[in-house]
Amino acid sequence: MSNLQQQLNFVLEIDRLKAVYRQAMVKSDNNRFENSAEHSWHIALTAQILSPYAEDGVDLQRVTTMLLLHDIVEIDAGDTFAFADQTALDGQPEKELAAADRIFGLLPEQQFIEIKSLWLEFEAAQSIDAQYAKAIDRILPLLQNINNEGGSWVKHGVSKTQVIKRNQYLEKSAPKLWQFVLEQIELSVEKGWLKPE
Repeated sequence: MSNLQQQLNFVLEIDRLKAVYRQAMVKSDNNRFENSAEHSWHIALTAQILSPYAEDGVDLQRVTTMLLLHDIVEIDAGDTFAFADQTALDGQPEKELAAADRIFGLLPEQQFIEIKSLWLEFEAAQSIDAQYAKAIDRILPLLQNINNEGGSWVKHGVSKTQVIKRNQYLEKSAPKLWQFVLEQIELSVEKGWLKPE
């Protein structure tokens, strides 16, 4: 099989990400559930717009690629709600790794190695680029929930502590955004959108 055919097979396969739905709701579209492809596009652009707040120099091209790739594994592994209980989360890393091997494995070998490596870097969140990418992946749902009077937080009874923990990558990678997030979380508690504990 030619490299082009392998690449086209991958391009057609990732179209399936549009059929993976998240718990985040699209306020501008009658509060329907957002799909993972929309989420990936939205955070890739958000990373560009909020990059002036990144504390350390980040490589925006690498960050953007990570954000566009990070949820592709949900085609096979499905999306798990960020605040789901542990039983729902058990086994998810193994499912996602198997999905990465299958889906990224549709590509020619060199691209497979490069893309899987970038995906693993995002998952580990050890590098400056990956930490910033993780922070942006976490802040956008927060902004969406605030803009939607609590959105999925209210629906699932999410607590202040859970949201703070989920957004902690911001503390190091974008301290000014972290302060903004902490203020917004307190306001959300006051408005009854988040449980106070």
